[in-house]
Amino acid sequence: MHVGQDHHNVGGIGRCAWTAPLEPEGLTAFPPRHIIRPDIAMAEQVTAQVAVRPRRRLAPLSIVLVALAALAGFALATPPGVLNKADAVGYAICHRIASHSLTIAGRQLPLCARCTGIYLGALLGLTTLTAAGRQRASRLPPRRVLLTLIGFIALMGIDGLNSYLSLFPGLPYLYPPQNWLRLVTGVLYGLALAALIYPLFNSVIWREPEAMPSLRNARELVGLLLLASIVVALVLTENPALLYPLALLSTLGVVLMLSLVNSMLALAVSRRENVAANWRQAWPLFVAGVALTFIEIGLMDVVRFSFTGTWQGFNL
Repeated sequence: MHVGQDHHNVGGIGRCAWTAPLEPEGLTAFPPRHIIRPDIAMAEQVTAQVAVRPRRRLAPLSIVLVALAALAGFALATPPGVLNKADAVGYAICHRIASHSLTIAGRQLPLCARCTGIYLGALLGLTTLTAAGRQRASRLPPRRVLLTLIGFIALMGIDGLNSYLSLFPGLPYLYPPQNWLRLVTGVLYGLALAALIYPLFNSVIWREPEAMPSLRNARELVGLLLLASIVVALVLTENPALLYPLALLSTLGVVLMLSLVNSMLALAVSRRENVAANWRQAWPLFVAGVALTFIEIGLMDVVRFSFTGTWQGFNL
């Protein structure tokens, strides 16, 4: 009887109360929108990874294409011949004054004596530090070694200022400038650059740089100086067989140092510091620096040639 009354009167619409089952408290017929189903989340994650993967592959390819385009433009716009290409690199960053430059086999080197020393010294320093296992060293040398390197930089500054003052008649200068002094002080400066820039580069590019100095002690610095003295002695022999090696190695030093600096600038601007875990991830970043380097060299060549109309060095 009571059931029949409920059947006819609940809600006044003739429905049976027991035909609409009550839901347990706290549950709803449909899940809220903020609840994510695991299978859907997994599918979305896989889709995102597949979409990102082509972009990751295209980025290094784009960098390589830009670098190749920069190299091709440099090769086509500069005078033909290997030594002339080396001259074009030196033309962008060096005055190439004949009286301030070394001559081998009757031909002037691509860089002046000082710049030849700087970039041979830098190349020697970077090569030696890499061979010594400092590829990820991110700290500056100890204080005594660091002060010595700063002294090398000061020596080149003093010799450079003395040489500059000698260009103006009537101005006093300390001693008659000599190309061998330009070469020696340049090599010392180049060694200092390598020992200072290498750890800076490592601290910017690597995800986990090593907490070790580029030069650990004075003994390592002395060993580096001994190698540098051999390089200086070879250059000063002016042996004709050294023309091509010295021309190419010095210009390689230019490209390498500028590429390291440009790589760091590119990483800083793009806010991609400390992203590389290995060289497979690092090489596109360095190639980007190489591309920027040849773009800069090309632009500087164009500007200088537009003013001088010649590929020769400045005349005094």
